[in-house]
Amino acid sequence: LFSKPEMLRLPRLLPMAWRGSRSSRCVHTSDKICLKGMSFGGYHGVLPFEREIGQRFIVDVELLVDLAAAGASDDLHETLNYAEVYAEVKRVVEGPPHRDLIEAVAHDVAQSVLGLNNTVETATVKILKPQAPIPGGPILEHVGIEITRHRG
Repeated sequence: LFSKPEMLRLPRLLPMAWRGSRSSRCVHTSDKICLKGMSFGGYHGVLPFEREIGQRFIVDVELLVDLAAAGASDDLHETLNYAEVYAEVKRVVEGPPHRDLIEAVAHDVAQSVLGLNNTVETATVKILKPQAPIPGGPILEHVGIEITRHRG
């Protein structure tokens, strides 16, 4: 039932009314902003040719952020600008520093996106590497990783 450690945190399990007064509790939300299937060229990888010729990376980002104010006001200033998130992910994946591991790229993306706006509570980043060079040449669709980072 509880496969992820963050699911065990007591405040997320209790109904809002049981978490104390509004002023004394942390705000937890299940609202999400999702950017799926972003495709970028990058020069990350352990093997020298990966850093020389580059390859494609597919990135999904899911951000937990309270969207109540934006929903009520219909005001862009009350939410996170999707274009800014996209631009930040692109900057990290396509630019230096070039990393050996996609785990490190995902960590950099998560930290960078968390820094865009202090309302983002959690960033989940999934990176797929469609042309991963696997010794022996097995046929596979992609290799990938998914990480989650929290503010603080």
